[in-house]
Amino acid sequence: MIPATYVCRDMGVHVMSSFSYDGEYMGRIIKKFGYVAVKGSSSRNPVRALLGLRRALEQGWTVAFTLDGPRGPRHKVKPGPVGLGRSAGLPLSAFHAGVEKAWVLNSWDRMMIPKPFSRVLLRFGKLMQVPKDATEEDLVRYSEELQATLDRVCKFADSNVSKVGTTDFPVMQEQSMKRNSKFQIAG
Repeated sequence: MIPATYVCRDMGVHVMSSFSYDGEYMGRIIKKFGYVAVKGSSSRNPVRALLGLRRALEQGWTVAFTLDGPRGPRHKVKPGPVGLGRSAGLPLSAFHAGVEKAWVLNSWDRMMIPKPFSRVLLRFGKLMQVPKDATEEDLVRYSEELQATLDRVCKFADSNVSKVGTTDFPVMQEQSMKRNSKFQIAG
């Protein structure tokens, strides 16, 4: 989460943030990086949060939230992103930041804080369009597809992070990263 927060800073990304003390604290931090907190979570006020994110999408903003929700299990996709993709009619994607050397917190999500000068590989999955007329069975299938994408990007980023800075994975300049950002929902 920390590497992605830095890479996508000052882009006005709207993110779901809970009403909890931790959520409030994180909301203040991400605001300093140019993010906009949308209050709610999958366990408390999910409708309010999803409506806020949809409103942001309709206004042309990028939105992001953790695919595995506020309580996990870790790296397991929840239904919110696919439902939002269907209602907004915009493509969604999953991403993961592989970190070479990090302090790993003893939390449900094993949050990593990159150590100084550590390599980080931020990998995005392919865009996935969820049709507005998708049935509930379709949503299950799209959630499974998003899960498979998340699994692939996690495996790829974690197994290739040591190659960052080589000819295989040259360091991307920040200007081109911001210019090439075309997806609407990141998870």
